[in-house]
Amino acid sequence: SVQTVKDLEGKRIATEVINITGQYLKDHGVNAEVEFSWGATEVKVPDLVDAIVDLTETGNSLRANNLRIVDTLLYTNTVLIANRAAWENPAKRKKIENIAMLLQAALEAHSKVGLKLNIEKVKLDALLKELPALRNPTINRLTDEAWVAIDTIIDENVSRELIPALKAHGAEGIIEYPLNKVVY
Repeated sequence: SVQTVKDLEGKRIATEVINITGQYLKDHGVNAEVEFSWGATEVKVPDLVDAIVDLTETGNSLRANNLRIVDTLLYTNTVLIANRAAWENPAKRKKIENIAMLLQAALEAHSKVGLKLNIEKVKLDALLKELPALRNPTINRLTDEAWVAIDTIIDENVSRELIPALKAHGAEGIIEYPLNKVVY
């Protein structure tokens, strides 16, 4: 069992970041065989390799595959880099700014979910007091005029408690869905 980086001596390691892994091992005086992984790296241990170096945000996938983090090689942030000449060109700058906006929108969407539900109009005011939203929820009429449909965006971490509360206020047809982009 691998407890420290030294335990990787002579072992086979799968990773998507070969150069970083190789430098890390070299810095620690460890000689190991490093091979490229095309993804799903965490499922390769122990059948195909002895260890992995993987990109992870939370480590949940690693733990789900009964793996333990021995060390962290680096912390990273995503950056968008533009060529100076391209940045000076107004048309290209606009495209770069649009790409940046869409990337930021994808990052914003990562922690949010959409929520759709139906509620009787007579219960609407009480329900709206419970319902968070980016700004205000969208409220649409239904063919049954006694009811309305609500569409809103919420932080994903509140949905577990919020959905039962909405149901208790009389909401029906509650649908939670993932978001791809949220543009402010």
